[in-house]
Amino acid sequence: MTYYMGVDGGGSKTLAVVCDETGTIVGRGYSGCGNHQLGPELAKASIREAVEGALGAAGLARGDIAYTVYGLAGADREADFRILRPLLADLGLEPHAIVCDTVIGLRAGTRQPDGVVLVCGSGTNCYGMNKRGDSLQCGGFGYVYGDFGGGGDLAVEAFRTVIRAWEGREKPTLLTDAVLKSLGYASVEAMFHDFLDRGANVPRRLAEQLFAVAERDEAARAILRRQGTELGLAAVATIRRLGMEADRFDLVLVGSVLTRGDSRFVVPYIKELVQEIAPGCALRVLEIEPVGGALLLAMERRGVEVPDSVFDRFGLSLAVKASISEGQGGEDE
Repeated sequence: MTYYMGVDGGGSKTLAVVCDETGTIVGRGYSGCGNHQLGPELAKASIREAVEGALGAAGLARGDIAYTVYGLAGADREADFRILRPLLADLGLEPHAIVCDTVIGLRAGTRQPDGVVLVCGSGTNCYGMNKRGDSLQCGGFGYVYGDFGGGGDLAVEAFRTVIRAWEGREKPTLLTDAVLKSLGYASVEAMFHDFLDRGANVPRRLAEQLFAVAERDEAARAILRRQGTELGLAAVATIRRLGMEADRFDLVLVGSVLTRGDSRFVVPYIKELVQEIAPGCALRVLEIEPVGGALLLAMERRGVEVPDSVFDRFGLSLAVKASISEGQGGEDE
């Protein structure tokens, strides 16, 4: 029997999974932060812990693994790979490959090797690969570098909208009661001063309140509309730069804002922009954990043509589970 390992390392958690050649999961390992940008030694320790946990659960040694793919948040540029190559080589899993977590998200969401993925979890990102194998990342580095959205930005937008409505700079909004209830304050004034006095950060869970009131509140809908539009613009830029306008491919939607939020308030704006320039593009919500994409890439990099039965097994054993405040994606995941 041949075994493969996939690792999905993010800012808050790392998951390592071992499967056999049939796609049967034989071991899983869990740990904390796997993003080297938050600390190389911390990331190395977390990835090692997850890897050893998966091997232990499977009853296998490192030498039993035919190929490993690490899909890691923060693996964006050559400067990142110069850190990651020696760090991961020290873990003793050979052969292996290192890719960004957007790459495994794309592979997990489509049954063809080419396509585009949009990530919107704690932050945002976009990645595409065309039929010639050319690839491109658009975004993933935060607001200053052109991005907007994800749970972090959306939470801030909800919070500041409540402040602006309280001050009279915007119309009253249902977000006010929703945010006050979520944070446990009796008034906006009390919340305003307490956050200032403590220098507190806006918690990401406030992003969920946008979806909670969007059906009845224009301010919430406007924020989510902007999120969808910004994601659509990233996808359009990626499609154009890769020359995919005439191709048939999947646009995979990854991250809790897209997979757990009410899609009516974000996804239509993505679809409108993308299908205007690429009518052969089909939107698909990611249904399995991104680590499944790492396993598929590991098989393919060893020369295996992955049968549909493997995708089907992953659909049962690696079903996506996430909350809006803890989803994948972006500069800090």
